[in-house]
Amino acid sequence: MRLDLFEFEQRLAAQHTSLDVLKATCHEAVERIPADVWCAVQLDPSTLLDTGGFIENGFPPEYLTRLFEVEHFTADEPGDLRALAGSSDATRLLSRAMGGRLEDSAYYRAILRPQGLGDELRIALRNGPHLWAIVVLCRTAGGAPFTTVEEEFAARLSGPATDALRRTLLLEGTDTGELPDAPGRLVVDRQGTVLSASPTARTWLDLLEEDTEHVRRFQGAIDATLFSGTARAEFPVHSGALLSVHAWSTSLEGEQVVAVSLGPSPWAPLSAVVLGAYGLTGQEEEVARRTLHGYTPERVAKHLSLPLGTVRSHLASIFEKTGLEDRRAFIADILCRHYLPFFGRGPLSTDGRRLPESTG
Repeated sequence: MRLDLFEFEQRLAAQHTSLDVLKATCHEAVERIPADVWCAVQLDPSTLLDTGGFIENGFPPEYLTRLFEVEHFTADEPGDLRALAGSSDATRLLSRAMGGRLEDSAYYRAILRPQGLGDELRIALRNGPHLWAIVVLCRTAGGAPFTTVEEEFAARLSGPATDALRRTLLLEGTDTGELPDAPGRLVVDRQGTVLSASPTARTWLDLLEEDTEHVRRFQGAIDATLFSGTARAEFPVHSGALLSVHAWSTSLEGEQVVAVSLGPSPWAPLSAVVLGAYGLTGQEEEVARRTLHGYTPERVAKHLSLPLGTVRSHLASIFEKTGLEDRRAFIADILCRHYLPFFGRGPLSTDGRRLPESTG
């Protein structure tokens, strides 16, 4: 089983939307890795909430709410979504993650077994620690197991598919400018002239242009992108926010241009308003955000360079302020109170932000 990466990348380059990229990736995977149920789910990398995808051959609608509950707070096992996000793996085979004991998986018992399905293979579309989408392949119980060769093929799909997905997200995102604390997207030419920009990106550009040094560094990021294909930069703007610039070289109508994501620093959370309502301190919010992303106290301590005892103290304060008893209850409450009531309803932008009803 061989993957011609160049041909696959060329097919992906011809796709114009994130849905097209996910669909093409699914078809490439299923052509070489037969599956009875398969789909691709786009994720918000900050919260791991799904923001759509290609699900024509996926799970029946009656399983979706239960699937959300299991993925985000009921299950706490080596094979779950948050474990995959916290790893560096390009694939995850459920049976192996569970040590060969599928019956021990809450996900298997609640979602796969009732449908007569057995093992599940997931392909992670990730960039560093950020998980942008997963491709899910399931086989009927009692059928042929997934092979090592099939897993290796699946892993080779991950990188090109991730790059293509991120490029399309930059260029297609719904953005009315009504959420100025979120990322925007723009396209600039080789000289840094803005060819197109979403309303939110215009807001960030106005802040950026208040400082000539920032403008110079922004052009430097564009130049670096044209040379190396990608670049990142961050700027403290006058509002007190940390502005993050992530740029990719691409083509538009045959011309080389740079697509740019312009918005809050990656750890500027989508959940800021929610967490702020509880009156958490700045460091408590940092701990809370990582906890919502599935980090254990030990991993939070390592990531923030804090003593484990300090993290545990912050968690105790967070639980007291939110009126919850432990880490799992905190994740469940935040997700279910502020997201699950709207699950499956209302428009979402491509980066997972829920748009006002008036813009649907």
